[in-house]
Amino acid sequence: MAPRGVIFDCDGTLVDSEPLSALVFAEALAEQGLEITPAAALDAFRGRRFALCVAMAERMLGRTLPPDFEAMVRDRTTLAFRDRLRGIEGAAALLEAMPLPFCVASNAPRAKTELSLTLTGLRHFFGERIFSAYDVGSWKPDPGLFLHAADALGLPPADCLVVEDSEAGVMAGLAAGMRVVALLSDLPREGRPGWLPAEVPALEGLAAVRLHL
Repeated sequence: MAPRGVIFDCDGTLVDSEPLSALVFAEALAEQGLEITPAAALDAFRGRRFALCVAMAERMLGRTLPPDFEAMVRDRTTLAFRDRLRGIEGAAALLEAMPLPFCVASNAPRAKTELSLTLTGLRHFFGERIFSAYDVGSWKPDPGLFLHAADALGLPPADCLVVEDSEAGVMAGLAAGMRVVALLSDLPREGRPGWLPAEVPALEGLAAVRLHL
């Protein structure tokens, strides 16, 4: 049966924020003595809760990071977003034509998601249907955020389609008992990643989401 509602991740799915975030994080870590390329940072930290990213970086560094590290990274990320953030190709067209109820469910703080959607001209599509792991107290890959979003849409989990781009998000959707598609815009170059379960379709662009409605 076709889904009756769609749950979108935000970063890397609707807005092209992941490379910018990885660049800022890599530069901040380099200042602390941990040399990591933006590409490696993107691969290691994509879609994960920020506190977990910091803990992983501290293990790599062998010491704790300064208490103001998170605030500094978030401030720099905001500046980078205001200067360079763009929407994912096809996002506005997909949302404009979406025939089903939909929402955003992100691991990021609500303020960051609001800013990202505003800067890319997508905010007006969502109204109050923006859900943050920080408000729910459940971060992907735990399914709690997606279950909360489904409940807010008034739908059982099995009737929801999740559109994700990260391993943590895909695993959260599957754990919630939802249908999941993975947006992998670099698929032609990279091939299907090893972490992506066989039952999850890999999409090269957002336009392909329509094929799963």
